Amino acid sequence: MSQVNYREITINGLWKNNPGLVQLLGLCPLLAVSGTVVNSLGLGLATMLVLCGSNVAVSLIRNAVSDAVRLPAFVMIIAAFTTCTELLMQAFTYELYQILGIFIPLIVTNCVILGRADAFASKNSIVPAIVDGVMMGLGFLLVLVAIGGVRELIGGGTLFANMHLLFGEFARNWEIHVFGENYRGFLVAVLPPGAFLVTGLLIAIKNIIDSRIEKRRAAQQAQTPKASRRVRTTGQIA
Repeated sequence: MSQVNYREITINGLWKNNPGLVQLLGLCPLLAVSGTVVNSLGLGLATMLVLCGSNVAVSLIRNAVSDAVRLPAFVMIIAAFTTCTELLMQAFTYELYQILGIFIPLIVTNCVILGRADAFASKNSIVPAIVDGVMMGLGFLLVLVAIGGVRELIGGGTLFANMHLLFGEFARNWEIHVFGENYRGFLVAVLPPGAFLVTGLLIAIKNIIDSRIEKRRAAQQAQTPKASRRVRTTGQIA
C-alpha cells in the first residue's frame, strides 16, 4: 500500500465518509435507540470498541487468511469482540444494557464494522487500522449523540438524563431541564418517526455545508490568476 494519509482518514471518518450521514450504514440501531443521549452514547461507545478491536485483529491476520474464508473469519472476529463488549456492559452498566437490549448483540451485523474490516483493515497495517476504527467509530458516535440530544431535548425538554446508567452515581445530577420542569414534551420526537426526521435534518445540514464549502473553493480558484508560462528559446536562427 502507498503511504497512509492520517489526516484524510480522520476527515473521512468524521465528515466526508461519515457512516451515519454519508454511507447511511447501521441505521437500524442508529434510529432505534437514539431517543436519549445516554442510550446513544452507550451504543456508540460499544460500536466504536468493537470496530477498533475488529480492525486490529483483521489487520493482524490479513496476510494469513485466504479469500475463500476471509469474510467468515471477519464475522467471527466481530462476533467475538461484540460478545466481549456485551459481557463488559452486563458487568458494569447492566441497566443500560437492558435498555439497549437486542441492539448490542446486533452490532455483529452492523455493516459499518464489516465494511471497514473488508475495505480498510484487511489492506493496511495495525496503526492505520486503529486510526480508521477510532475515527469511523467516533463519527458514528457523534451522529448518534446528536440525534439522541435533539430527540431528548424536543421530546422531553431535558439533556443528559439518566447519565448515571453509564457513568455511575456521580452523574445522576447531570440532567438539565432546558425548557423547565413543566415542559409537556413533543411525542413525535421520541417515536420512530422523530428519529427519521432528525436524521434527515442532519443530513440536509451537512449537504448545505458541503455545498457552501465547494462554492467557496470554486470561487477562490476562479479568482486565482493563472501563472504566465515562460518559453525559452535556445540555439541560432539562420
